[in-house]
Amino acid sequence: MSGAVLVADEIDTSTTGVYVYGIVEAGDARVPPGLAGLDDVPVRLVAHGDVAAAVSPVALERPPGRRAEVMAHSRVLEALAETGPVVPVQFGSILGDVDTVTHELLGPEGERWAGLLEALRDRTQLNLRVTYHEDVVLAEVVAEDADVARLRERTRGVPEDVAHGDRVRLGQLVSQVLERKRAQDADMVLGLVLPHVVSYDLRDRGDVDHLLDVALLVDDARRAELEDALEGLAEAMHERARFQLMGPVPPYDFVDGDWWA
Repeated sequence: MSGAVLVADEIDTSTTGVYVYGIVEAGDARVPPGLAGLDDVPVRLVAHGDVAAAVSPVALERPPGRRAEVMAHSRVLEALAETGPVVPVQFGSILGDVDTVTHELLGPEGERWAGLLEALRDRTQLNLRVTYHEDVVLAEVVAEDADVARLRERTRGVPEDVAHGDRVRLGQLVSQVLERKRAQDADMVLGLVLPHVVSYDLRDRGDVDHLLDVALLVDDARRAELEDALEGLAEAMHERARFQLMGPVPPYDFVDGDWWA
């Protein structure tokens, strides 16, 4: 097979399907030279109008969900995102043939795909994770809440079976106070971050050290501005929390629907 476009007669549909990575704008330049996907098979395009699906042929009889496949899927999307907007398609999406890609995936939703791609143009997803230094935040909880401090002192050195009720109550109080602190700190961080972004999507985590986990959609022209703001905030909060800004990554959190990641 040669060229960037995959055509119907290149696939034996009795044994081979079409694996779909994402939706991009039509045009050969959208596939970086040498880009390979699952099983190191070259990534191709199936185009319909102004949009195209980035795909590769894949054997239908195969064990599902291997880690190497997940990594290949992510690698392809990251490479496509470097050449322009991309709408990620859910991992493991395999269609029967090229005609199905054209008439069921691309054709009925062509305008919608084009609108999404336009909305993502010159924008990047970054993931921000802020975590407390656990010993520091727990010390703050004890210092700020008299009931927590009293129960902590009462249960100190007491056998667990003797002070079981107090320990349960202590755990509940710590959780409540920590949740209030987390909400206040998260609001403060978001208040400084959101003026620099187009959109955001919060993720919920149950870890004690969790402060904020949020996906950010950022105009490329304002990315440095956001990074500068976060650098200053991280310095101001370094004794209480650590900041991690990850990306750019494909915009997984800013598309939705049955096909989308």
